[in-house]
Amino acid sequence: MSPRSMILLLAVAASLAFVGAGSAKAAPAGSAATAAADSSAVNPSGASDEPARGQAADSVKAADESKERAAKAEKEAKEAREHAAKKAKKNKTKAAAGGKGTGKMESAAKAGTMPVKPAVMPERVQVQHILIGFSGSVPGKSIARTKEEAKALAYQILERARKGEDFDELVRKYTDDSPPGIYGMSGAGVAPAAGEYPRTGMVPAFGNVGFSISPGNIGIADYDPTASPFGWHIIKRLK
Repeated sequence: MSPRSMILLLAVAASLAFVGAGSAKAAPAGSAATAAADSSAVNPSGASDEPARGQAADSVKAADESKERAAKAEKEAKEAREHAAKKAKKNKTKAAAGGKGTGKMESAAKAGTMPVKPAVMPERVQVQHILIGFSGSVPGKSIARTKEEAKALAYQILERARKGEDFDELVRKYTDDSPPGIYGMSGAGVAPAAGEYPRTGMVPAFGNVGFSISPGNIGIADYDPTASPFGWHIIKRLK
């Protein structure tokens, strides 16, 4: 081999050695350095993202609960509208047939459920009630229905109760108080017995209805900012 060829061969070998050394300095794609860089890009601070995930979960839960309350209010409003429509249709049919079509609840009420004033003012009563509140009327309760929807629902429940539906079941399904919603009250000037409340310790409308009807009767206390501030009370006197 000629000296010139030897010189060229040595130059090529030196070039290849220089390129190999430069490649060795670069980190392979799957190396620990690359993994650390990727990790830093995903979470530069190195902090855990668990708190953020927890906050997101709480937000989703709150949104779901809000949807459930809105759905319940919508269902109740729909039932009230359907009931009113059926009642109007029934009255229209009566009128077309030559009837009076008054639509009075008394005609369909079960015997003994309509209010009858006691012959003697009782000293003590025991009542069961269904509270129908509206948005903001009952402290600590998230109620979505409007005042108008609450009134319509209360009178629908009153009619159903007077027609003989199970009052306990209506309490469990609708009350914005705590089931079973049974309270004993002592009259004015009468010392409360064990488990009783003085009449003056309840909202005025509660006692006004409870003491003015006979056992088995079902009455209603309309919403009033002073006398009945929590909403509408459908009240059944038990004793």
